[in-house]
Amino acid sequence: MDSELQGLLDREAVRETITRLFVGTDRREWGAVKGCLADEVVFDMSSLSGDEPAILTAQAIVDMWEAGLRPLQAIHHQAGNLLAAVEGDRATAFCYGIASHYLANPSGRNTRTFVGSYDFSLARLAGRWKISAFKFNLKYIDGNKDLEKEA
Repeated sequence: MDSELQGLLDREAVRETITRLFVGTDRREWGAVKGCLADEVVFDMSSLSGDEPAILTAQAIVDMWEAGLRPLQAIHHQAGNLLAAVEGDRATAFCYGIASHYLANPSGRNTRTFVGSYDFSLARLAGRWKISAFKFNLKYIDGNKDLEKEA
């Protein structure tokens, strides 16, 4: 296969991995989410949490997201403007992202929205692209920041 065609296929596979991560999270299909992640991931949510980046196992990330999102009635991630670059068995990607959380509250303040961007590194492992680094860059939060506390 010529290198230009392989590059197109690889970039599309990288985009697909990232899309599956978000769709799997929204559907709470934790096995699918774990399947998008390398065994260990450089995980950076410092712009949101203030915590330092850490190396976490795929299972630790899935467990954290499952527990954190469990109280919510609905989750919706929307990613766009996804750019990917591939060099051999390594790739980088960038996209904008919006995550909306919904939980009915007596106050009527039922939603919280995170707006930002993501930086990813991926590795081709056993023929599949897996996310090896995940960074969320928060631009702003809108809505009920205490969504779960008011339920």
